[in-house]
Amino acid sequence: MAKHGVSDICSTARSWALAALILIILQVSSAQRVRVDAEVRAFAKESVLLRCMFVTPGNTKLTQVSWIKEAKEGTERINVAVFHPQYGESFPNPDFRGRVKFTQASLDNPSIEMSNLRMADEGKYTCEYATYPSGNEQGTTNLLMLAKPKNSAQHLTVTEGKAAVVVARCEAAEGKPAAVITWESDVAGGKDNTTQVPQADGTVTVKSEYWLTPTPSHNNRDVKCVVTQTTQDKPQFFPMKLSIQYPPKVSIVGYDDNWYMGRTDAVLVCQHDANPLPTTIDWTVASGALPDAVEVSGDRLLVKKVDDSVNTTFVCEVKNTLGSAKSQLTAVVIEKRKPPRGNATGAIIGGIIGVVIFLCLIGALIFLLRKRQLNAENDDAPPKHKPPPPVKMGSSTEMLNKPHNPSTETQPLSHIYYETGGEPVTDLDDEGQDGAPANGSGPALWDSSATNMPADNHATADDSYPEGPEPPLPNSGATVARGESFMSEPMLV
Repeated sequence: MAKHGVSDICSTARSWALAALILIILQVSSAQRVRVDAEVRAFAKESVLLRCMFVTPGNTKLTQVSWIKEAKEGTERINVAVFHPQYGESFPNPDFRGRVKFTQASLDNPSIEMSNLRMADEGKYTCEYATYPSGNEQGTTNLLMLAKPKNSAQHLTVTEGKAAVVVARCEAAEGKPAAVITWESDVAGGKDNTTQVPQADGTVTVKSEYWLTPTPSHNNRDVKCVVTQTTQDKPQFFPMKLSIQYPPKVSIVGYDDNWYMGRTDAVLVCQHDANPLPTTIDWTVASGALPDAVEVSGDRLLVKKVDDSVNTTFVCEVKNTLGSAKSQLTAVVIEKRKPPRGNATGAIIGGIIGVVIFLCLIGALIFLLRKRQLNAENDDAPPKHKPPPPVKMGSSTEMLNKPHNPSTETQPLSHIYYETGGEPVTDLDDEGQDGAPANGSGPALWDSSATNMPADNHATADDSYPEGPEPPLPNSGATVARGESFMSEPMLV
């Protein structure tokens, strides 16, 4: 019994799974055979085309097609249009009658066109075929209604205070989908508050307010509202200037503490800041009426000629719709003119030039010191390459390298002469202070003790020269450096 119970349960489960699979296959097949647009967007008062087509009917017989609207998921289904090949077209719902028509009166292409659209027309539209033997097959299009918002913005005139108030408003009315409002401003401390209000036709009105604690410094500052929405090609900008009202702020300027007797160019200015603009600007003196020596023109007080009458306290009072403010200044008249002060601008420029020159001198000094240091380092360092040997003019090396000339070999060694001491020396030899030869520290080359030559060689050498004055030395007029006068043994051999 238990085995039969388990077998029945497994059989029932397989049957349900097979049925579900067949249903899924039928739905996929139906979705593939009834071809429609997944989503269509349109604006109010315009027209839209809802397309539908039955693809490859084959042996399936098409008997009727209907368009059915479903405003929201699970709401009542409304027949919009029906077409029967024998009975023709039908538009059962009066809300669509006159606004809906079939583009082609056929089952192969039962597309419809809706005109004079309303925001309430948004919803799901199903193209449903009655077929035989497969039954009903359908495809659904989602109609999305769009509405371009009516955008506007304005600034509000407020009075300075310590509490935050609305200083600007921005609105995107009756848009679909809802617009997005943002604010751009360089004013610190500003905040926005945005709300959405749904409308009866399905549109949304977005309102945004910009809040700020107003101060006089915020007056005429820039603030910008930015509206972004799907139907707009680009964001819409609304630049505005804040309007903050405040009572006057007053100060008197122009007094240079040099009102000397007889001066004619003394001027005082009543400097003021107010929003709204001042209604009155009044000049008075603390002692009563203005002296005859002054002349008033708006916010300027001109002293025609300085005398004792202007040695007083001047008062300027400014009024606007929010209040008034005063400022006073006491002028002191002196007998003689004070010497003019130096031009501050010229002093500043001169100081800058002096600093630049000083820096240039320091830079030049550092450069020279650095150059001297580098030269000293180069002098102390060993040479980086071996210098060529110096060429000595008239040296023994030059004589050895001189071209061979036989005629000169027959001439006697006229540049050698003898002294009584028996030691031959050259014409550049000389004795130093210590008695040694200046051209070397070794023994004389002609000394018999050094060369092991017989002593009678000297006599033979002496006999080889004729008696009489010595012949002149070649190039005797030339001056030869002592360091270049030397003679080696190979030259004697």
